[in-house]
Amino acid sequence: MAMSVLPIQPIPFFADKDKAFWRLQTAGWAGAMMLRTMSLIANNQPLTSLVLVLIATITGFSISLVLSVIYRALITRRAIVTWGLTALILPFAVALHAFIDAWVWSLWRTDSEASFTQLFLGVFYLDATLLGAWTALYYMVNFYLQVEEQNDQLIQLEGQATSAQLAMLRYQLNPHFLFNTLNSISTLVLLKQTEPANAMLSRLSSFLRYTLVNKPSARVTVAQEVDTLKLYLDIERMRFEERLRTTFQIDPATETCLLPSLLLQPLVENAIKYAVSPQESGAEITITTQLIGSMLRISVSDTGPGLQSPTTDNRLSGMTYDGGEPVSTGVGLSNIRDRLVQAYGDNHRFETIEPVEGGFAVVIELPVERRESVEDSPETERQPALAAR
Repeated sequence: MAMSVLPIQPIPFFADKDKAFWRLQTAGWAGAMMLRTMSLIANNQPLTSLVLVLIATITGFSISLVLSVIYRALITRRAIVTWGLTALILPFAVALHAFIDAWVWSLWRTDSEASFTQLFLGVFYLDATLLGAWTALYYMVNFYLQVEEQNDQLIQLEGQATSAQLAMLRYQLNPHFLFNTLNSISTLVLLKQTEPANAMLSRLSSFLRYTLVNKPSARVTVAQEVDTLKLYLDIERMRFEERLRTTFQIDPATETCLLPSLLLQPLVENAIKYAVSPQESGAEITITTQLIGSMLRISVSDTGPGLQSPTTDNRLSGMTYDGGEPVSTGVGLSNIRDRLVQAYGDNHRFETIEPVEGGFAVVIELPVERRESVEDSPETERQPALAAR
């Protein structure tokens, strides 16, 4: 029986900055102490001299802690202040380190013929090398962390901007439909047709529940999107009755494929506005999904006037005109195109065409993505009313 391996998520070394500092601090000075010890052994010095190495290491460790507090305050200042004060403080710290080392050495080796000045100069170079390297490493690590933090903040801001743009694009799709539906409900109430008014209001409530609860960046399955679309069409069908005819050609293999939520509703709304509404006979809207290799192809076509209509440009831009002034309907196809660019970059296809048989069609191709198991939730559950239809 094969044993399952638990995934191990690596923890970044600098995830906890304080812990990372103490690890580097301890490892660095421990390494310096080992090098000094090896140097004593190589020079045939007595083992008792290891006490001097230990004291020198503790001294350097302590001075570097003081420097870290000072450098932490300097690193956020202007460059000239940071480097100018560092250039003044570092020599003083090195001199203090060398003074303590020379003083301890003179107390320990009373038989030494070297003067205190000679001892001081002898250890100054080594202490300058250690503290200089420590200072350089401190600034390098902290400047690196600052750059990483700025990059993380930039990525976070870009993500927030993208989410805000997606929300703006998606929430622009609904007002036109909402106003028309509310007007229809108001008319039914004035005519005292309470039953159809209640039915339309209930369906509108369910549709708004889906659109407002789902995140703008959420992706749903084709089956869920189709169910929501049918709920929207049920509302519109109460307005247009037999003039609105729909056909769904959904390949079962595509039902579990993912796509941005509410991607199809504005396309159908566009078809209703420019194909069904202007014609007394109405029009038929066909929604088709199929797999083309590794791509999911979705098409929304209608039997309206298509590109022969004088409002063709308005349809493509989502603008209508009132007294010669442009008025945004909020259902422009450019919004759909922008959402696809945000979600898929260049890895998608969006095309408007005029079929040979007439009418108008929008073709979208997206990379095939599937969710292994889609749990029912308030945001994605299928509407009971649709299941009964």
